Amino acid sequence: MAVAAIPTLESIREKVEANERLDFEDGLALMESDDLLALGELADLARRTRGGTDEVYFVQNLYLNQTNVCRVKCKFCAFATTSKLPNAYTLSPQELVDDALAQREATGFTEIHMVNGESPHVDFSWYVDTVRGLHEAMPDVHLKLYTASEIHHMTTLSGLTHAQVLAELKDAGLGSLPGGGAEILHPDVRQRIATDKANGDEYLAVHRTAHQLGIPSNCTMLYGHIETVEHRVDHLLRLRALQDETRGFQCFIPLAFHNENNSLRKLPEPTAIDSLRTLAVSRLMLDNVPHIKAYWVSMGVATAQTALRFGADDLDGTIVHESIYHSAGSRVPMALSRAELVRLIREAGRIPVERDTTYGVVEELPRAALPEAALKVKDRLSNKRALDVMLG
Repeated sequence: MAVAAIPTLESIREKVEANERLDFEDGLALMESDDLLALGELADLARRTRGGTDEVYFVQNLYLNQTNVCRVKCKFCAFATTSKLPNAYTLSPQELVDDALAQREATGFTEIHMVNGESPHVDFSWYVDTVRGLHEAMPDVHLKLYTASEIHHMTTLSGLTHAQVLAELKDAGLGSLPGGGAEILHPDVRQRIATDKANGDEYLAVHRTAHQLGIPSNCTMLYGHIETVEHRVDHLLRLRALQDETRGFQCFIPLAFHNENNSLRKLPEPTAIDSLRTLAVSRLMLDNVPHIKAYWVSMGVATAQTALRFGADDLDGTIVHESIYHSAGSRVPMALSRAELVRLIREAGRIPVERDTTYGVVEELPRAALPEAALKVKDRLSNKRALDVMLG
């Protein structure tokens, strides 16, 4: 019996150029490669082969958290708490609406992104009233709310099915689901780091149901803790299989593990090299997910900017106020301005495009103009290449 050849970057490149699907062994070879620049170039080739351009997207958005009270004790989490501790909070629907309206006076966000702890002290009506209140107060703002694990929690609170919960939230004004809560889908890892959370199959089931109801969503992977590269590739293939079925995922976001103030604090955090490698491999493996996000809060601003050359085509957004990663020790700013996002994208040699949540174009900005001296050098190089062609 013939032994299958171990994939190489060269054999994988041939598949990418032919727009052929990569398999599990290809994914392992990519994850284990130490040629980071070749990986980045290959991921960028895959992006272009699948119709990508020089455009990089960003959105003006606001991050909210309505409660940090949570019944789940995820080992990687530094955000959640119990109701008895002094830092616990739970806002009423009206308090949250008032907070969002006050912040909108200073920013021009078009999207609200909200995830919470899974509080056992609220009921399903609390969620519905929140969505309805936000939608009625700001009907022009897209509501991207609640992880799949939160949706599953709502079924426990209400006795309803996933479909019934999602349908009620959609009727109240829910626009899409964020991708959080995926962590690592493989049960060997998930049972160790998120024992009481919705399991991997339940995460996928919620997103499947959302897609069937016409609710788009994102998907994620938390990397750099106790998982192996095999677990990472398995995770990507599970997401890819669901996307084959539903086509409802808009974007994939790799999320770097942070180690402060949680039960995994003794583990080192992933390096910039690991972050860039993981993002590049994600672009190569997820051939049916249109966008890959370099989430600057998670991987750092400089690494996220570099990731725009490693297959990413989205830099997330202004965010305004992020709590979950900062609770775990993130040192990045709490927010970036629209002008800062535009500058980061232009410096990466890409074209900034402000988008809405579903990737409709709000405004495409011109590429950065090169200084006159740089233009002269560019012209000389172009003329030299033309002369070389003419002279053979």
